Amino acid sequence: MVIFKFFVLLLSLSCFCQAQLSPTFYDQSCPNALSTIRSSIRTAISRERRMAASLIRLHFHDCFVNGCDASVMLVATPTMESERDAVANFQSARGFEVIDQAKSAVESVCPGVVSCADIIAVAARDASEYVGGPRYAVKVGRRDSTTAFKAIADSGDLPSFRASLDDLSDLFLRKGLNTRDLVALSGAHTLGQATCVTFKERLYDNSSDIDAGFSSTRKRRCPVNGGDTNLAPLDQVTPNSFDNNYYRNLMQKKGLLASDQVLFGSGASTDSIVSEYSRNPSRFASDYAAAMIKMGDIQTLTGSAGQIRRICTAVN
Repeated sequence: MVIFKFFVLLLSLSCFCQAQLSPTFYDQSCPNALSTIRSSIRTAISRERRMAASLIRLHFHDCFVNGCDASVMLVATPTMESERDAVANFQSARGFEVIDQAKSAVESVCPGVVSCADIIAVAARDASEYVGGPRYAVKVGRRDSTTAFKAIADSGDLPSFRASLDDLSDLFLRKGLNTRDLVALSGAHTLGQATCVTFKERLYDNSSDIDAGFSSTRKRRCPVNGGDTNLAPLDQVTPNSFDNNYYRNLMQKKGLLASDQVLFGSGASTDSIVSEYSRNPSRFASDYAAAMIKMGDIQTLTGSAGQIRRICTAVN
């Protein structure tokens, strides 16, 4: 009987920890937390529009590597490798200083209360909204990891720009995300830029899945020899606005990355979703919001797990 009560207690504690993740988590402990983050993020994007895409990507890269725990923010130490140095992040992940600034602003209001993991999640929402995306309720109450996971980041938990549809589907499924989530979250590529090295081979391999005029235009910035670090917008029509033009591009064979274009044209189930989003921006917006909320639930630390870092770049 005692053992039974013990397991019931453990189960109730587990449920309590999960229940702590809620849009109202800081209503009592730090009522101005979300507005403080929002103000900081909006200021950063007003200075550099591209930062919206960078903050969304940072949240994605945080959550896909051992969960949404701000491990991506940690800098290397003599005893810990940083996820910032993982192949998918090195010299491409951005926005760290914006999260640091938001954390500093929140600490001045409510010291030791709001996690870096929550700031990243809220920042991604505020970033997309600022440039025209949907506003959705972010569940908060996450805690921060006490280490980074570079080996996991380099082991395939972050998608390659060369990823096939099967690769992407399998990866998202491992994270608890379905095909519709994959297509909706990929729509974040309506924003941002990519370096030539990530799509150059697609321009010069005479592939049938790329529009000839689109390819010709891109070659001007990405010569066959050199220019690997030159940037090109993922959506050349409305590169700084959150809209559904990304899906129209895919239907016209104008997806910049190979991992984008694989979502349309093969006859797979993703074709119909891309087509639907291209016609119905409201459905895209609602599905994107739902998928972001779902992604934000991946392997979260709650309750007494992890910690609330004083600064986001180092453990306490």
